[in-house]
Amino acid sequence: TRRRAGNAALFRDAYARYCWPVDGLEGVRVAPFQILACQGRATALEPHAWHLETLATLTAPIIAPTRHVFVTLGSAGSRAAAVAWWESLTAAGGEGMVVKPAAHVAGRVQPGVKVRGREYLRIIYGPDYTESLDVLRRRFLGKKRSLALREHALGLEALARLADGEPGWRVHEPVFAVLALESEPVDPRL
Repeated sequence: TRRRAGNAALFRDAYARYCWPVDGLEGVRVAPFQILACQGRATALEPHAWHLETLATLTAPIIAPTRHVFVTLGSAGSRAAAVAWWESLTAAGGEGMVVKPAAHVAGRVQPGVKVRGREYLRIIYGPDYTESLDVLRRRFLGKKRSLALREHALGLEALARLADGEPGWRVHEPVFAVLALESEPVDPRL
């Protein structure tokens, strides 16, 4: 009972970081990391640095800066610095990060992978999830990865159609296809 009460307290602390009073939009904060389309142009495939530099120019109170780090994969020092950055971020209560290629890579490369921190995962998997890590490690993620790739491609198609000024029904075709894919049973916590 003490162990479960301790886990419940950690769970409460994890979700409490996402609870604060708001009044309309006053107090709401968003941290955007990508611009999907603008002024007749689909921008989703621009290099990630372009997105972050452009978004850094926004100064509205609702916008929180997106913390980020770029990693040189061939450098052990760069990789170690990124790991240290993530560990520091999550130890301070941060949710985690999204790992994505710095520039679009065609083919079967995930457009982004969420790397959540230990305490944030309590919100997703429940207070006692650390006692079931063996079960979580054995999950088959192939279906979710395949689904993510298909949904991403359909989303890019919808954005291209929107930016090209196509009629609404043409924009909605790939959007509805994404919704159809979402109707497939898959672990919603992934």
